[in-house]
Amino acid sequence: MTPQPPAELLIRAAAVHTLVPGEPPRRAIAVTDGRVTALSPAPDGLDALIGPDTEVVDAPGSAVLPAFDDTHTHLVLAAHSVHGVPVHRARDLAGFLALIRERAARTPAGEWIQTTINWQEVLLAEQRMPTTEELDAATADHPVLVRRGAYNMVLNSAALRLAGITDASEAPPGGVIERDERGRLTGRLINRAVEPVERVLPSPTLAERIDGLRAASADYAATGIGTVRDCLVPVEDLDVLDAARAEGALAVRVRALVSGFAARTPDQVDALLDRMDAWRADGRDDDRLRLWGVKFGIDGGFEAGALEEPYQGQPCYHGRLLWEPDELLEAVDRVVRRGWRVGVHAWGDRGLRVLLDVFEQVLKRHPGLAPGTLVVEHGGLARPDQRARAVALGIPVTVQHPLLHDGALAQQRAWGEERTAALFPLREWLDEGALLTGGSDFPVGPYGAMVSVWGMTTRGTTAGVVGPEHRIDRAEAVALHTVNAARLTGEDTVRGSLRPGAFADLTVWPLDPLDCPVDALRDLLPTRTVVDGRTVQRS
Repeated sequence: MTPQPPAELLIRAAAVHTLVPGEPPRRAIAVTDGRVTALSPAPDGLDALIGPDTEVVDAPGSAVLPAFDDTHTHLVLAAHSVHGVPVHRARDLAGFLALIRERAARTPAGEWIQTTINWQEVLLAEQRMPTTEELDAATADHPVLVRRGAYNMVLNSAALRLAGITDASEAPPGGVIERDERGRLTGRLINRAVEPVERVLPSPTLAERIDGLRAASADYAATGIGTVRDCLVPVEDLDVLDAARAEGALAVRVRALVSGFAARTPDQVDALLDRMDAWRADGRDDDRLRLWGVKFGIDGGFEAGALEEPYQGQPCYHGRLLWEPDELLEAVDRVVRRGWRVGVHAWGDRGLRVLLDVFEQVLKRHPGLAPGTLVVEHGGLARPDQRARAVALGIPVTVQHPLLHDGALAQQRAWGEERTAALFPLREWLDEGALLTGGSDFPVGPYGAMVSVWGMTTRGTTAGVVGPEHRIDRAEAVALHTVNAARLTGEDTVRGSLRPGAFADLTVWPLDPLDCPVDALRDLLPTRTVVDGRTVQRS
């Protein structure tokens, strides 16, 4: 028998949780050539694999777990936001505007000023967005873009002029140009109304884009994330991700969903798919960067998710469907006929019902469709009959407690406490047999392995504990980010658990996340994150 070569990395720990069913924790793990090569129940059981170049990590009080997946996040948006004005640190509008004023003082006149995007107005003392007038008071010499998440913006007057938005402008279908009670622009744009702004924003250089991806992906890794499923990648940004991969700037694996939000006609969908097919034909997929499929959205979010019953205090408003069902059916059909997968955002119960109608028709047209081809993104307000349909159809669902954590107050304003508490019924989904996976939906919620586990096991939010009956236990929450996540991406033979031959994607934790005090989970960070056998972050 040929002796095993020396390990490149050997970790001795209090517990190595392999997440292989029925397998007890191990005490040592060895890594060579980017793969797990051996595990042992004894801390010194792999010492024979120590060679002159082996890095030995003695962590007798630590626990090892597979690296986590964030199965619904926005790495590209995070990279764009890395150098933005850090308004997420503000606690009131005075502080918010002071940060913009400070940036303006050291920015040449006429240059755009943009903010970070991971903040919520309900967490400010005033619990509202800034207005155009307030942004104008912060600086009249710069166009200012305040962005919250992917679909909400507030602009100052200079930015509105550059985008061509005036008092006479009409919102496009699926968009909102907000006005006050006197019909004047507030500066806020929602959903598809942001598109004119996107067209006039200056383009950063490729080097700047790569630098942003380097910083953002390293920050994901620092929280225990080893793979991100980026659910809103503009098709032209595939080349940027490719360049970042070539420079070794991606600290995490990336599974990219190309944005289909701007593809409204059959020709536009086909043009998008032509570009994706060219990527596939070039053979550019690898284990670090892979093109997963297309992302659509059936409805809006906190303020526009499509509901069966009206919004709180708005008896004639039920949210917005962004597609006619027949048109979405044809778009999804075109995607799967080309051999790609589809994830569709559905937030409200009406949105989910209509989406499941569409998915059911797609499955009838394609009875042999591979499992996991159609995915519900969020499925926020999922009624029992809708959950039963999704399970019967074999549709996986991605859920994001950090989204609920940051957005609970905003959602309670729009939907009331009862419907907000019903969001993400994790306990029921799992008991009913759904393939459920975990993520963050950053920038709406914070990314991080253990902040998500903490949230799913406590149901803690900025509005307090909501829907405690839906919480799940720690092992289940960890599985949503590891073994279940790898099943979703079709990689469960090589990722999601620690076994000989699997990718060496792992995390080392100073406390055992499976039995430490629950309050410790929220701020728990790994001491080391390893992806493909390489330590990408350490504390």
